[in-house]
Amino acid sequence: MKKLSRRLAALAVAAAFTAAAGIAQAKDNFILATASTGGTYYPVGVALATLTKVKIQPKHKMSMSAINSAGSGENVKLLREREADFAILQGLFGAYAWNGTGPIAKSGPQKHLRSVTMLWQNVEQFIVKKEYAKKGDLSDLENLRGKTMALGKKNSGTLGSNRKILSNLGYDIDKDFKLFHAGYGPSAEALQDGRVDGMNTPAGVPTGAVTKLFAAAGDKVTPLQMTPEQAKKADGGLGLWTPYTIKAGTYPGQQTDWHTIAQPNFLAVHEDVPEEFVYLLTKSIYENLPFLQAIHKATKAMAVEKALAGLPVPLHPGAVKYYREIGIEIPDRLLVKKMVAAQQ
Repeated sequence: MKKLSRRLAALAVAAAFTAAAGIAQAKDNFILATASTGGTYYPVGVALATLTKVKIQPKHKMSMSAINSAGSGENVKLLREREADFAILQGLFGAYAWNGTGPIAKSGPQKHLRSVTMLWQNVEQFIVKKEYAKKGDLSDLENLRGKTMALGKKNSGTLGSNRKILSNLGYDIDKDFKLFHAGYGPSAEALQDGRVDGMNTPAGVPTGAVTKLFAAAGDKVTPLQMTPEQAKKADGGLGLWTPYTIKAGTYPGQQTDWHTIAQPNFLAVHEDVPEEFVYLLTKSIYENLPFLQAIHKATKAMAVEKALAGLPVPLHPGAVKYYREIGIEIPDRLLVKKMVAAQQ
């Protein structure tokens, strides 16, 4: 019995040391929350985590691991409760979280949030039946009042962002349109065969569903341009949606540039994550873009010149350090107040 007791005690001590080692290791292994494994957030998160293990861990003994989640809404909660250190967020959800509005209102403003970089942009692509395109810009939405619009699945981020944009433009989508709830592919097919009269597809370009639509429908559908005034009104003063040009030739039959707006999917971080790691991560991302782009095509949209586009929350000091180091001018709205005060 004494031998058994001594053995159990020894095992307990060993377990304690193992647990302590695990805790120590965990401090150097930050968690990145993404979304479901079938979307874009998760593989991009895995690419970022792989980058840290290859480029940062060998020398600095710090890295990051990606976990799947339910997406932006849950990611805000994971950051707040410190179950994750980093998260990929839709720009609009980041704005909701920072301001304590929309679906985040009950939790209040999430002032611990910081941003690292824009990752890729969701480009707004309004397309309507040609018969409704009188001017060829968003003013033609007036011709679709009472008509059927495909604006995203129920409870989707797509529907949420469409609701916000169109509200800023003076529309109540539940009253002004008949809504067709479907994903991008089925929405494009419905527009092609006449079951809907218009759609908006916020996604990276070229978007497969839009490519197929233009190839199949030809001149039966028309993309709607956004004038600078319409783009500003659609953003609603958030500084979230920024001008974006879809170059001529991006889609079949597209003979002219398509002027629209885009919001970012961005890398968010809790303010308490050490400055050193955020600096190393930001630096590693932009010094190794070909590495990331070889892992996932969504990162091909990344460029350091676009790193700050539409970010809805202030930058983490580690990211600020890197951007200043390479000469990027940072607007005051992306600096926490104490940083701005230090400059003055």
